[in-house]
Amino acid sequence: MTQSDPWMPTASIQTIKQRAQLLKNLRDFFQQRSILEVETPVLSHYGGTEPNLSAITANFNSLGEAQLGFLQTSPEFAMKRLLAAGIGDCYQITKAFRNEESGRFHNPEFSLLEWYRTGINEIQLLQEIDEMLQKIVAAEAAQYCSYSDLFNQYLTLDVTNSTFENLRQVAINNIQNPPQLEHRDEYLELLFSYCIEPKIGLKRPCFVTAYPASQASLARISTEDPELSCRFEIFYKGIELGNGFYELSDADEQYKRFKTENNRRRNMGLEEVEIDPHFIQALRHGLPESSGVAIGIDRLLMIITSAKHIDEVLSFPIQRA
Repeated sequence: MTQSDPWMPTASIQTIKQRAQLLKNLRDFFQQRSILEVETPVLSHYGGTEPNLSAITANFNSLGEAQLGFLQTSPEFAMKRLLAAGIGDCYQITKAFRNEESGRFHNPEFSLLEWYRTGINEIQLLQEIDEMLQKIVAAEAAQYCSYSDLFNQYLTLDVTNSTFENLRQVAINNIQNPPQLEHRDEYLELLFSYCIEPKIGLKRPCFVTAYPASQASLARISTEDPELSCRFEIFYKGIELGNGFYELSDADEQYKRFKTENNRRRNMGLEEVEIDPHFIQALRHGLPESSGVAIGIDRLLMIITSAKHIDEVLSFPIQRA
């Protein structure tokens, strides 16, 4: 009997026990801060519009009627509905699903930690994330870097004033056989993932802040610079750990962004997704000032165990599910 046998878990028994301890430690961390654990549906009537996130769909019957549902890519919309209802500070440990190829850091089904703090901005939330990483994975204090500073440091590139053609040429000069892309932000994302991400957060977490406003998604726009968003990402030991925002609370602006994302989906040959009316109604009711983050639990466990592939920390990845 070896782990190569297809019925066997790909994670060792020791790693499975370390996962259980990680979950306990996370719950202890939040309990000490009086942050409430919540649970929301994994299956929803509505999916997200973001073109780069592909949801897994599921057919189900309800009251004798066949319906199409979406397995959540994250619990974000449902948790913000709870915030609008007055739940206060909350977190969730849950399963999420994305219809993407399996890889070193990705399995279509994965474990996600998402939490929200009311009354604070994204920089204040980052300070708490910093405390969490120091406590949970024994990380050193994090380094804070702005998105534009990283492009200047590693590519000598002025993000704000770079045109589509500038970015395309930088990609040709720095990436072997780069794909032909149609949008400026697609080249920024490509350059970041190939030329910057592998070089940051290697010894201590790197918090990347102030993403372009065009990549805001569900984040507020900076009041100090309309070209920037209140969005951040977390990188550590070569792994993208999480993504977070100072949450947008303007229902009209959010609806407009969803429409724009659906237009992009259509232009990319993707099916449009119906905008979630429950989420928009919750924003109209009133989302409290809040910041939130989603962090991959499997990836945290990879750091704790020094795993090189996500399969090493999963009992049964998709190939054995």
